[in-house]
Amino acid sequence: MKKTLKYILLLIAIVSVWMGCKRDSDFILSTPSAYISNFDLKKLYKGGDLLLNAELMGGATSIKGVVISDFRSGNSPAGLLILQNSRMAGNGIDSLRGMAFNIGADASKYIPGDSVHINVNGATLKRIDGILQIVGVANESVTKIAGGKTLKTQAINTGRILANPDMYESTLVTISSALYEPEPAPGTTYAGDKIINDGFGKATVHTEATASFASTAVLPTGNFTGIPFITGSGASTKINLWLRSLDDFFFVVLPKLSPAIITGYLVDPNGGDQNNEYIQFLATKDINFATTPFAVYTTNNAGATVFPLQGWNTGGVRTYKFNLTSGTVSKGQYFYVGGSAKRINGSPTQASPNTPYSTDISSAKWIAGVDYSVETGVVGADGIGAKTNNLLANSGNIAGIAIFEGTNVTINSVPLDVIFWGGTGGNFYSAGPPEVGYRITNTDYYSTINPLTRLPQNFMGAGTNTSRLGFPTATSFAKLGGVYDATSGRWVTGRTLTSVPLTLTSQLSQIEGGTSLVN
Repeated sequence: MKKTLKYILLLIAIVSVWMGCKRDSDFILSTPSAYISNFDLKKLYKGGDLLLNAELMGGATSIKGVVISDFRSGNSPAGLLILQNSRMAGNGIDSLRGMAFNIGADASKYIPGDSVHINVNGATLKRIDGILQIVGVANESVTKIAGGKTLKTQAINTGRILANPDMYESTLVTISSALYEPEPAPGTTYAGDKIINDGFGKATVHTEATASFASTAVLPTGNFTGIPFITGSGASTKINLWLRSLDDFFFVVLPKLSPAIITGYLVDPNGGDQNNEYIQFLATKDINFATTPFAVYTTNNAGATVFPLQGWNTGGVRTYKFNLTSGTVSKGQYFYVGGSAKRINGSPTQASPNTPYSTDISSAKWIAGVDYSVETGVVGADGIGAKTNNLLANSGNIAGIAIFEGTNVTINSVPLDVIFWGGTGGNFYSAGPPEVGYRITNTDYYSTINPLTRLPQNFMGAGTNTSRLGFPTATSFAKLGGVYDATSGRWVTGRTLTSVPLTLTSQLSQIEGGTSLVN
């Protein structure tokens, strides 16, 4: 043992001497990049005028990127060449950022897709009229390297822009499923400032009076692509969106009115899940389910290894169906679908026999209360869905809820409302062929038309249909909130998850009232 220890100490000493004698030529020499990304440059800006030089920018003197501004239709801020770029090497952060360069009339020489290099040594970074821009750039400091480069457009809602304006200002974005406020009168044109609302916030669409499309009549709803400039701060932050041409608008039909919308769910009740989970809906009109039936589906993709070839009708452990065929509900009234226990936060089960009973909510509007548990329950309506002790997932892969008009739902049926939550796994979508998955509809989170490609996207997971809510905290009700227009069928304010902690004595008043109807 002592001999072994001596050998180890000797080896350490030899390695230490060798490293101490390492030659200068043994080290890798590197040269700082001559280019700085917009991402890194914006981190240097602290609010005052900033003189740019190599020392400040870590040896860099130039910026390179792809032009997104377009003067050909006459609707771009005068003199501003706008380009976006990403870091050449990143650490996983989405580093796409935009920047405006005030170069005067020469800005109109460049078109979207031009790759340019701009020497900014000695120029100044500052805000003018709310627009962060680099001034003092000579025309000869701008060099076009190539043309026809692909533009990256971000599909983003106004809420995310308002929450992080520095990230999205002077980039190319698409705000989808938005409408004008107030509704434009017939003959209203693009000229001037118009307010749009996408359910997550508002933006002002600005069109110069001299733009080629200024006199064109607007359409009431659609996807708006353009360059956002941000003014104000805090609660007064304002998005000013400049469409570059008429092609930056794409008309889309917004959601049709759903007589019932998904407003909450309990996925992790106290004790066992079986027969204790439930879904909350809000009626947007009077409904007699005997004459106007509906179907509600749940999907739980825990451990899924194959794709749902029959969509919402896949059944087995993947989907479970409830038919709503009796009872009535009035506009503005909450109603419930789920386990037959009808308790607000759990009750005894075979797996958890010692679980105490929570508040009885059977007096609420229950349109379907079904024992779905493995031990004592039944299969889903029309044989769709095996008996289960985990109807609504509370961890792991993606899960969801959909409501359909009628009970004769096919693989091609489009839901009235749909919501998903959970993780990214679960083999829930395949682009095919054939394309398979869970069909969506136009809601606050999903769109049947891709706002970037303008092509159909009819399934969760297709195109930009990737939004999902997180899991609520344990023994909490997932209250979704939002404001819904009961006339137009669109979300004036989109749904967001609020976890409402529940106890054994919690009351209905704690889980109702989160969602509002207008009109």
